[in-house]
Amino acid sequence: MATPAVESRWTIEIVNENDLIDLLPLMKAYCEFYNQTEQIPLTTDDALMSLSRAFIINPTNEGIQLIVRDSKNRTPIGFATIFWSWSTLHGGRIAIMNDLFLSEQYRGQGIADIVITECAQKAREHGALLLTWETSVDNKRAQAVYNRSGASKSHRWLHYTLPL
Repeated sequence: MATPAVESRWTIEIVNENDLIDLLPLMKAYCEFYNQTEQIPLTTDDALMSLSRAFIINPTNEGIQLIVRDSKNRTPIGFATIFWSWSTLHGGRIAIMNDLFLSEQYRGQGIADIVITECAQKAREHGALLLTWETSVDNKRAQAVYNRSGASKSHRWLHYTLPL
């Protein structure tokens, strides 16, 4: 079911199988952005679709993806991915906003703020105690959005990745 965004121009929906054809180009653009800025290798379309289908099949345990559309013409303009996890330090479930992406021409219009609010609402509905995310240290535009969201920026934790 579509959630009307604060601005009625945008709708945010939980991704289902019918959305995958619109979601894939957005996911590829997100991966290309991080390939260019962070040299993260590109993944295959099949791998991206497998990830999305895992959420569709088991949203309670895996997480959800949200697709953002222009409500007038249903044009897909962005997406967010939320993983469910747990935190020993917080003693409960947390939500990880792993992805937040808007097509370039839709940035700077406050849509990311609406998406973060919707992600937080979905996390609360799932019983999460907090919504957490990360971004590249060089992604100043995203940091500006995140800094005004009311979230706390950590100066205490570093993120490491071990390829397996």
